Amino acid sequence: MKDINMNDDGNGSYDLIVIGAGSAGFSASITASDAGKRVALVGHGTIGGTCVNFGCVPSKAMIRAAEAIHGAQAAKRFPGVSGQAQVDDWRTLVESKDDLVATMRQKKYADLLPEYPGVDYIDAGPAKLIKGGVMIGSRTLTAPKIIIATGGHSILPTIDGIAGVGALDSKSMLELRTLPESLIFIGAGYIGAELAQMMSRMGVKVTVVARSHLLPGAEPEVSEALADAFMAEGITLLTGLSYENVRRDAAGVTLRVMQSGKPVEVTADHLVSTAGRRANTEGMGLEDIGVDTDARGSIIIGDDMQTSVPGIYAAGDVTDRDQFVYMAAYGAKLAVKNAVLGEEQRYENAAMPWVVFSDPQVAGVGLSEQQARDAGFDVKTSVVPLDQVPRALAARDTRGLIKLVADRATDKLLGGQIIAPEGSDTIQTLVMALKFGMTTKDLGATIFPYLTTVEGLKLAAQTFDMDVAKLSCCAG
Repeated sequence: MKDINMNDDGNGSYDLIVIGAGSAGFSASITASDAGKRVALVGHGTIGGTCVNFGCVPSKAMIRAAEAIHGAQAAKRFPGVSGQAQVDDWRTLVESKDDLVATMRQKKYADLLPEYPGVDYIDAGPAKLIKGGVMIGSRTLTAPKIIIATGGHSILPTIDGIAGVGALDSKSMLELRTLPESLIFIGAGYIGAELAQMMSRMGVKVTVVARSHLLPGAEPEVSEALADAFMAEGITLLTGLSYENVRRDAAGVTLRVMQSGKPVEVTADHLVSTAGRRANTEGMGLEDIGVDTDARGSIIIGDDMQTSVPGIYAAGDVTDRDQFVYMAAYGAKLAVKNAVLGEEQRYENAAMPWVVFSDPQVAGVGLSEQQARDAGFDVKTSVVPLDQVPRALAARDTRGLIKLVADRATDKLLGGQIIAPEGSDTIQTLVMALKFGMTTKDLGATIFPYLTTVEGLKLAAQTFDMDVAKLSCCAG
């Protein structure tokens, strides 16, 4: 890593200051450097950010290991086949995950810096915004434009006693050196769903607790299908409740909730909180210089990625926009183009895909049925269970469904969600369909390869006008 370039007064002057060295921060810095701009990339935390160090990479590595265990055990769905797998050495598995994280942090972040001579990486502690620049300790960096990309962190829900029980979060749970026998997960969003199923497949007794239901942001049919899959694997779901208190004693951690007017208690080795996140904005001096934030501390930005203060932009999980690593990188590029390259681009997420790496995987794009109705569309929908998709029948795994949403007046596709073992790869076809304004008839008339999960999109599109159960293989 290069030393900071200094002016004669010991302070640095740049075209752009980027605060935060995660995916958004690197995306912004590389984009600006490629355009010939001089950039100060301020670490303000761990290089690589949340995704590499605490989120996407470590969790998906462990999820894949759990899938390998489950895949062996699930082989019995084929007549005449059986298999078995288990965790033999949890510590070794965790250490291998840590090695992967360290390798990717070095190769995809630290080792890239020398390739961009216009970027100075500065890791001298937290940054504080001041008028015209940034303070880092006793140093002052100045630039006409600043991009904040400091990410977010998990927070504990408001439950009596939770501060004293040593609750784990998505980061610390993946750092346990001993595999626990039981866990309680508070929160049933995408992080909770992914990690709860992963730990269950590792042999842990898992209880998921939530005020509403599993994946509250998904279509009701999708949420119900995933709940069925979880319960079939032995995961206990306690939903539609309110929290009373939590305590730790010799038996472990006990959570008391009220469900349907009755008290329910559940005890486990540890409590894992996946119920909320907050932007990393504390101590940055945002209020002092007039940068507006919401109740979660998230920076409020416009479609041009600019904050309430001209010249200061923000991108990624620190903002009030989409909380996905690829949208963080996308937003950071837009911020650079608007801030220092003289362009006038706008944030666009109408065809933004999202994925939950559960099994079956859940993925979606565009508007849900309720969102479409709220937007004023005369909505029509199509739902195809996977038992109508030949690929699922051949795989003897019909868990899931595909749901499409369209405008009745124009037949134009508005959105869709899929829950299927290969849903994460399948969704991109629907992304392209929405991006280029296809109708349900367009999608239904498109040629798809037989015995693929993505063929289910064609069947779902045809279901608007016909009963696909009455079609022969490859018909239509």
